[in-house]
Amino acid sequence: MNKSEGLDTKTLLFFFIPLGCSASLVTLSHIIINSTLVRADNSEFIIACYAIAMSLFGITERLGVLLRQTCSSLVRDTYSFKLMSRFTFYIIVSLTLVACAVAFTPVGDFIFATVYGANDRMVEYIKNIYQVLIFVTIFSALRCLNQGIIIYNRQTKWLTIGMGIRLAAMYLLSLLFIYTGHITGKTGAIIFLVGMIIECLVSYIEGRSLVRKMPETHEEQIPSKRTIFKFYSPLMLSSVIIVMIGPAINVFLGKTADIELAIASYALALSVAQLFLSFFSYMHQIVINFYDDHESEVKKFSFIIGFIPFILLTLFCFTPFGAFFLEHVMGVGGRLLDASLQVLKLFILMALIFPFVDYFNGLLMIHKQTKVTIYSQSANLIMTLIVLVIAVKFASHWNGMIGALAQSMGILAELIVVSSIVHVKERGKMKFLRIKGLGRVGGNR
Repeated sequence: MNKSEGLDTKTLLFFFIPLGCSASLVTLSHIIINSTLVRADNSEFIIACYAIAMSLFGITERLGVLLRQTCSSLVRDTYSFKLMSRFTFYIIVSLTLVACAVAFTPVGDFIFATVYGANDRMVEYIKNIYQVLIFVTIFSALRCLNQGIIIYNRQTKWLTIGMGIRLAAMYLLSLLFIYTGHITGKTGAIIFLVGMIIECLVSYIEGRSLVRKMPETHEEQIPSKRTIFKFYSPLMLSSVIIVMIGPAINVFLGKTADIELAIASYALALSVAQLFLSFFSYMHQIVINFYDDHESEVKKFSFIIGFIPFILLTLFCFTPFGAFFLEHVMGVGGRLLDASLQVLKLFILMALIFPFVDYFNGLLMIHKQTKVTIYSQSANLIMTLIVLVIAVKFASHWNGMIGALAQSMGILAELIVVSSIVHVKERGKMKFLRIKGLGRVGGNR
C-alpha cells in the first residue's frame, strides 16, 4: 500500500486487533496461573514467592522479548534474518548463563535474601521456581524472533492463534493441578513453561514459512550484526532499567506492614491491570508499520483507542463486576480480595498513560532513536523509587497500594520525558525539511 491509496480504519484494525488479542491472552495466561496458585494452602506465601521469582525473571525475559521489535524493524530479507538468528543465539546463551548463576549458585541466595528481604524458607522456594523459568526465557526469545517476521509480513493473526492454543493448554494443565490438589509455586512456573513451548512452536512454523518467501537481498538490507546491536543495545539498556521497577517494588513491599498481603495483592492487581493494558501494548507496531506513509491516520487512530483501557479499568474498579471477577473467576477472597481491589484503583492512572508512552516509543523506533528510551525509562525508575521511599516511610500500612502508586507515577514521568523529546525531534525534522525545500527552490532559480 502506498501513500496515495490512503489508509482506512479497517486495515489498521485488522493489523492491530490480532496483536492486541495475543497480548491480552498473554496476560490472561498469568491470571490462569494466579487463579491456580490462589487455591493452594498458604496461598499468600506461594503467590508472594512466585511473584518475586517472576519479577527477577522479567529482567532476562524482557531482553529476549526485545528481539521481536528488533526483528520487525530491521529484517527485510533472508540474509538479514540469518544475521538476526545468530544474534538471537548469542542473546539466548548470555541470558541462560546469567539465569543459571541466579538459580544454582549463592548469587541467587544473595539477591533473594538481601535485595528482596526474603527469609530462608522463601529463598529456597523462590529458587526452585526460578529454575523452571530459565527454560521459559529460552523459548520466549525464540518465539519473539519468529514473531518479528510474522508482524513485518502483517500476518498478525498467527500471534492470536498461537496464544489461543497456548492458553487452552495452560488452562487444561491448570485444571489438572487443581483436581489433584498438588499446587506449589513451581506449579505456576510449569504451567507457564508448557504454554510458552506451545506458542514458540506455532510461531516457529509460521515464521519459517514466511522467511522462505522473503527475497535474498533487499534495498534496506542490514550490513552486519553490528547494525543489529546498535539498534538493540539502547533498547536492552533501557529495558534493564525498566524491568528493575518490578523487583524494586517487591523489595519495598517487603518493608510494608504486611509483606505477604502487600506482595500478593499487588501481584494479583497487576495481573488484572495488565489484562486491560496488554491489548494496547502493540501501539508501537502500528507506528513502525504505517506512520511513515500515513501519519495523520495513525495519529487519529492511536488517539482514539488510547483512552479505552482507562475507561475499561475504571468501570471494572467502580462497579460490582470487579469484585465478582476477582472472587468467582480468580478465586480471590477475604482480605486479599479487598486489598487487591484497592490496589487496582491506583492502576487507573497507569491505564490512562501507558498506550501513549508506547505510541511515542514507536516513533523513536522508526527514527532509529532508540537511545532516547534510556533517558525516558530512567526517569520512570527514578520517580518510582522516590515514591516508594516516601510511601514506605510515611504510609507503610498502604501495603500493595504503594506499588501501584509508585508504578503509575513512574510511567507518568516517562511519558513527560519521551513526549517532550519526540516533540523536539519532530519539530527539528520539519524545520529541516522546510529549509531543504527552500534550498531546492533557490537552486532552481
